[in-house]
Amino acid sequence: MSTLSISTQFDSGSIEVVSLADHRDIQLKIKPDNASEFAQWFHFRLQGAAGLPVCLRFLNAGNSAYPDWRAYRVVASYDRQHWFRIPTEFDGQVMSASVTPVSNSLYFAYFEPYSHERHLDLLGFAADSDKVEIEHLGKTLDGRDMDLLRITDSESNTPEAQRKKVWLIARQHPGETMAEWFVEGFLERLLDGDDPTSRVLLDKCVFYVVPNMNPDGAVRGNLRTNAAGANLNREWQNPTLTRSPEVFLVREKMLATGVDLFLDAHGDEAQPYNFVAGCEGNPGYSDRLHRLENAFKDAWQVASPDFQDVHGYEKDEPGQANLTLATNWVGQQFDCLAYTIEMPFKDNANLPDEEYGWSGERSKKFGASVLQAILAVVDRTR
Repeated sequence: MSTLSISTQFDSGSIEVVSLADHRDIQLKIKPDNASEFAQWFHFRLQGAAGLPVCLRFLNAGNSAYPDWRAYRVVASYDRQHWFRIPTEFDGQVMSASVTPVSNSLYFAYFEPYSHERHLDLLGFAADSDKVEIEHLGKTLDGRDMDLLRITDSESNTPEAQRKKVWLIARQHPGETMAEWFVEGFLERLLDGDDPTSRVLLDKCVFYVVPNMNPDGAVRGNLRTNAAGANLNREWQNPTLTRSPEVFLVREKMLATGVDLFLDAHGDEAQPYNFVAGCEGNPGYSDRLHRLENAFKDAWQVASPDFQDVHGYEKDEPGQANLTLATNWVGQQFDCLAYTIEMPFKDNANLPDEEYGWSGERSKKFGASVLQAILAVVDRTR
């Protein structure tokens, strides 16, 4: 019998091994982010278990940041390209996942990872288009690049000053990897010269896209924070270069360009649905913004049955919004349509997939579909 081993020394790797003495009872603990108490993300490689019935037991799952693991299933992959779900149970404290590996190397993760190398490849793909300019905004605390994609049709008949400024950011919370899969699908469709929706939008708009707001946290294997332990989606009122340079740099660019429509892609640990959260609690929220929000949601429901507007977060009371959140701050600052997009770590309960659950590929298709909703409202944003 091969000796069992677990490794995490790779991009976004994270787990604490308690015991490998019995393949039927591999005991693990989910590690917190490097500089905060948020503990939820895991990503590791198991070796030496080919043909053995394996049970992974996450002993502290009930004490995680978001302990509602009901209906969640661990994802696994042999080749790091194709990820599938495995049977998973939760007793209120311990989460157990079972599989019999067919080879001696098998990866496990909280959700399908989106590596820094793939992030760089995505930037390279986009830069190959004559409609894209990559702008270097600055550096993170770990010295990684903060990259912005500026996308428009340079031969547009619409004067640039009249083109709507559409912003999309993703992965403020780095473990919410579905957010960058969403951006990948969004960019692939936006840069498809044969897609009529994209052609019209690139004539009307300038898109500003930040595919990964938190590259340090992503590589470190954090769920929710950057290298300094800052939750970037609570930094938008007063970001600093010493604690949250990622937000500081992007916010400065927004102030320079203006914003007509803003989307912030995320993942939700508990709810098995795709939904949006808006700015109803902002002091500046108006009937105009309410109508825009409804038109956007109606159009997205037509474009993608994966989107719904029944389940979601409770709306803030008028004037009670937390303006440290990106969507609320942007919506208030620019008096614009602003939405947080939430996707599930579990599955879309309205359209479940037994083998894959909610996945990177489904997130990509969902990202592509949002262009229809943008097109439906872009002429009415001002």
